Amino acid sequence: MAQFSVPSSPARSVMTISDFLGVDFTNSPASVSESMSPNGVNMIRDVPGKVRKSMGYHEIATYDARINGFHKLHNDEDGLIHAGTNLYKNGELVYSGMNDIRSKSFEVDNKLYIVDGLKMLVYDGEKVAPVEENAYIPTLTIAKAPSGGGTAYEALNLIQAGFKECFAGTEKDTAYQLTFGELDEKEVVVEILTEDGGTVTKKEGTDFTVDRVSGIVNFTVAPGVSPVTGEDNVFITAYRTVEGYADRINKCTFGILYGIGGAADRLFLSGNPDMKNNDWFSGQYDPTYYPDTGYGTLGSSQSAIMGYSIINNYLAAHKDEKETHQSIVLREGVLIENEPAFRIVNTLQGTGAIAKDSFAYLSTEPLFLTRLGVYAITAQDITGEKYAQNRSFYLNGKLLEEDNLEDAFAFVYKDMYWLCINDVAYILDGLQPLPPVNEMPYATRQYVGFYRTNLPANCMWQENGVLYMGGKDGKVYEFYNDPNSLASYNDNGEPIEAIWETPDIDGKLFYKNKTFRHMAVRLQTAPSTSVKIYAMKNGLWQFIKEDSTTARCFSFSSFSFSRFTFVCNATQRMIISKLRIKKVDKARFRLMNSNVNEPFGLQDIALEFIEKGNYKGG
Repeated sequence: MAQFSVPSSPARSVMTISDFLGVDFTNSPASVSESMSPNGVNMIRDVPGKVRKSMGYHEIATYDARINGFHKLHNDEDGLIHAGTNLYKNGELVYSGMNDIRSKSFEVDNKLYIVDGLKMLVYDGEKVAPVEENAYIPTLTIAKAPSGGGTAYEALNLIQAGFKECFAGTEKDTAYQLTFGELDEKEVVVEILTEDGGTVTKKEGTDFTVDRVSGIVNFTVAPGVSPVTGEDNVFITAYRTVEGYADRINKCTFGILYGIGGAADRLFLSGNPDMKNNDWFSGQYDPTYYPDTGYGTLGSSQSAIMGYSIINNYLAAHKDEKETHQSIVLREGVLIENEPAFRIVNTLQGTGAIAKDSFAYLSTEPLFLTRLGVYAITAQDITGEKYAQNRSFYLNGKLLEEDNLEDAFAFVYKDMYWLCINDVAYILDGLQPLPPVNEMPYATRQYVGFYRTNLPANCMWQENGVLYMGGKDGKVYEFYNDPNSLASYNDNGEPIEAIWETPDIDGKLFYKNKTFRHMAVRLQTAPSTSVKIYAMKNGLWQFIKEDSTTARCFSFSSFSFSRFTFVCNATQRMIISKLRIKKVDKARFRLMNSNVNEPFGLQDIALEFIEKGNYKGG
């Protein structure tokens, strides 16, 4: 028979906030992180043992539809706001007819390229227009005889219908055969090389006619031989629309800059719902050119590409959860016979991504959302191989219960990964890594996590170190960034509810009676701050104490008669309370502040209790 020894006299125990931070909260019925409960909102942990109320935000602009994106050129003073189906600059409409979804933008060669799943746009700092209106016209063939042939030079451009062919003219031939027939009605352009190295433009209907069905240009007078030996002298630009070609690019919803050797000089695009396992890459430094040969087909056609990451010099394409064999495909950009090629060099196994807007980098780790939580691509310590590892263990209890996880979006601000969904944010702190936990044996570490409510966010961005939020309500919000100002602690005028909740405290022997006798709380001082303390006994919350004066200190910058105090000592203050919680098997404690324009800095908590006798229920 197994025997156990217990103390003959009451055992007195003391727990502090650092003890709570070391407890695995995920098994607590109400917990979502190692330092927060689902009700514990708007608390940011500065260092181990200290937490504070997060700052809020205020409205700075209003539009008539939800905010889908913010786009800005590097040297442009003002950015573009995508609200509903319109694009605005300084409140003025600059483009209409966009897709009413989140949009993405990429800056290449001092121009901004915007994708929204409807029409790819380009912004040069002054004008916004569809890319196809002024896209690159490729030269298909060079050194071509009037009857055909020649040398292939460039591929067709998917996003526009034009193509150019270069012929070596003769004194006799008047019929010049293009590579394609079934030409568009758009006027064909012909240029003839002159002796001075320039060109002269010929006019359709006067200098030549076009058989559009056969693709033949018939000159009234033969163009003649080239005035420069060995060079082409007849340049013909024609247009031939291939149904669906432009939509392959226009319907894309996300992308990334990547190129040969890892250079960020080509724009990769994907997210086309009609070709969900395909992506396309642009010409070098030219996102107006998408060669019809420049595409990739990755994995099963039933599984969509969900997003991209850069891992070392490789481009990682993440597939969705329907991909059973190649959840992440790694490609390398190389030159083969002087042509760009992006060959598959490896595949990684793991759970598939579920949210196209959840991809972001936390420090050096690419993060993305799956059905099992937030995952990162990292190197395995022993072999050096890359693996997908879970990073949101302390948030998963709440996160994975959210509806419509596919709509989540992520943004990284000051080394914090914000995953926003259903008007809340799940935040991972990249500056506070934690050791691995037994429940996640294949994850080498975890991150401290936080739960932030009351965020009507559809997108986020930052400017000059300040975080902004585009709301589902059509409003643009600016987050406060001065922690010393009382005015920073409200959400657009509404109070911020900040709660710290301990897990169930059941002592060294869970079956013993506990009697809680004493509690001490140390708060950071402020011109106005307060705390309410509650305890859960036998499943019911009981009010313990409220203190709104002890931690106040005088400040000229935040002077208020209603909150006036003569105390000038700005050091931390202690609030002490006697407890009368007797003969329970466990207890839980909650500290909260829900007053507008009040910071709440929690430095320490200490609890004293004794264990005596076996718990008899109740």
